[in-house]
Amino acid sequence: MRRIRIVIADRHPIVLQGIRSVLATQRDFVVVASCSDGASCIEAIRFLAPDVALVDAALPDFSRQQMLARANAVGPRAPIIFFTGITADSELQRSALNGACIVLSKDSDAEMLVATLRKAAQGQAAASPNNGHVSEAPLASVKPLTQLTDRERQIMRLVSEGLSNKEIGRRLNLADGTIKVHLHHIFQKLEISNRTVLAALAISRSELHAAPDEPDSLGLLRQDPASAN
Repeated sequence: MRRIRIVIADRHPIVLQGIRSVLATQRDFVVVASCSDGASCIEAIRFLAPDVALVDAALPDFSRQQMLARANAVGPRAPIIFFTGITADSELQRSALNGACIVLSKDSDAEMLVATLRKAAQGQAAASPNNGHVSEAPLASVKPLTQLTDRERQIMRLVSEGLSNKEIGRRLNLADGTIKVHLHHIFQKLEISNRTVLAALAISRSELHAAPDEPDSLGLLRQDPASAN
């Protein structure tokens, strides 16, 4: 029998111990790494290639956006389940609906934890658990990234790397105001409301890989159309 390989990460040793105890009762699970911070979690994902990662949504050294970006950067990404005590976290729920992650409440019972891990590992978890049940409904519809310009997709990718508007501006030789205009246009086109959701979309959509990395030969970085707005 093939066992589901799991990386777990939480700030609290007692929570890690509790998760390990629950999973030890399941013959098809094996915890390959137990981490107390984001850096060690990313390393475990990178070198151990788990089937799924169960991660505290409030790790001190990595934001959720950074965790998703780093996990994606190390290669084919195992599904990430964010374990959270704040069920009303709207940004986290939107990220889950956009397919970037799965959200599981720390109030969930052991059966829900096990069921969610199994479905995530099997690629069947289409959305986060809700009201005690694991949803298998299709993901919320998201406007296609193909409607974005190359510049907008380039900025989207840099947002997913955790860069601020100022850092993106320096990278692309554009003013902060121009980056804000581009982001406003991106939000409108994709019908989203913030950069956290945008970063999750960037990580989860393969269309972004076609975005250009270098300034074009016509000097468009210095004469960006959005700068005229």
